[in-house]
Amino acid sequence: MESAPGLVLVNVQLPDGRRTDITIRNGRVVHAGAGVAAGDKKIDCTSLFVLPAAVDIHVHMRGGSQSAKEDWETGSRSALAGGVTVVVDQPNTIPPLTSPELFLNRVRDAQAHSSCSFAVNSGITPGTPIEAMWMAGAMAFGEIFFAPSSYGEAVDKAVFSRALNRIQALGGLATVHAEGITPGEDTGLAAHDALRSGVQEKEAVIAVRECNTCGCRLHFCHMSTAGSIDAAQGSVEVTPHHLFLSREMTGDADCRFKVNPPVRTERERKSLWERWDRIDVIASDHAPHTAAEKALPFPDAPSGVPGVGTLVPLLMAKVLDKQISLADVIRKTSTAPAALIGIPPAGFSPGDRADFALYPRSSSTVEPEFLHSRCGWTPFEGLPAIFPRTVILGGEIAFCDGEFFDTHPAWYPGKGYLPSP
Repeated sequence: MESAPGLVLVNVQLPDGRRTDITIRNGRVVHAGAGVAAGDKKIDCTSLFVLPAAVDIHVHMRGGSQSAKEDWETGSRSALAGGVTVVVDQPNTIPPLTSPELFLNRVRDAQAHSSCSFAVNSGITPGTPIEAMWMAGAMAFGEIFFAPSSYGEAVDKAVFSRALNRIQALGGLATVHAEGITPGEDTGLAAHDALRSGVQEKEAVIAVRECNTCGCRLHFCHMSTAGSIDAAQGSVEVTPHHLFLSREMTGDADCRFKVNPPVRTERERKSLWERWDRIDVIASDHAPHTAAEKALPFPDAPSGVPGVGTLVPLLMAKVLDKQISLADVIRKTSTAPAALIGIPPAGFSPGDRADFALYPRSSSTVEPEFLHSRCGWTPFEGLPAIFPRTVILGGEIAFCDGEFFDTHPAWYPGKGYLPSP
């Protein structure tokens, strides 16, 4: 029996410099090497960067009462247009995802409206039925807040330690928002940095380590200082806003840069790049708010920035300038996050998930009108970036030259998932 026509990426340059053709059928890579069968659709990749599409393990897709900020429809389109085909949604929604019913409602909402594949995490509170959330399909637990943030309530050390014991017994992953807060007037970016200082972040990382007497798998979200990275015992995530932005780049009252953990000094931003090899995952912490909310006086404005659509494009501009390697971008945005959460990898080998993003070898700049997020603004406006020309999800073209196409995105439940009878 003849196989169905497939999609062939012709003359792909692999990260090691070799050229090959990648043949895709039924959502998987089936062949790496020359040979195009009759009827196969071809995409000439001679002048393109070809990457396994990104897995952004830290997004807040909002929705519900927060739909003016973002929802699954707009957030997932922003992801695709930025070369991201899988996102992991965080549970600090309104209401938070701390029961199987609320969790499965969230999954159904994403299944109905998301253009990209997704997973969903479980929240942690004193009363969260952790085992039931695991069986409902939670990918991981958290981000667990060690300090309060916008729409995130902190848990105390006793609750945190008990939760780690239960998560470890299940073989699960705990993702942690490690911060400390000093009371004071939050009047601007410098004050915000001081009240949620890098020293306190490092102390919180150490406190998390001390609570983890059971050896639970830990993932540290959005580390913002070199000291915190050095102290972390677990996988380390850093965001583009901490790598590319510093508070010296704008006015002190600019709420567009207000985020938790804070955007730090230029010196600290550069120190993060010095830890590049220690960083396991680059994730966006996509947390959009409306422009009107960000126009409020600094103490009243919520923390958080959009970023899923700019996660990879910002890094690709650095690849073009030969400041970082293509292999590192693939590892930190695709291979490592997929392995961390336990989903099939996208890649160039037979059997790999056929999710790819094809980027031109020339840069542009970040402009908010091309990002598709409902919030309509970005703190990265004007920075160099390379946006994908074509994005492939499950072997199907999902985005090309500014146009979206229907595909078949997947829900990736965690490994404890037990489907209802």
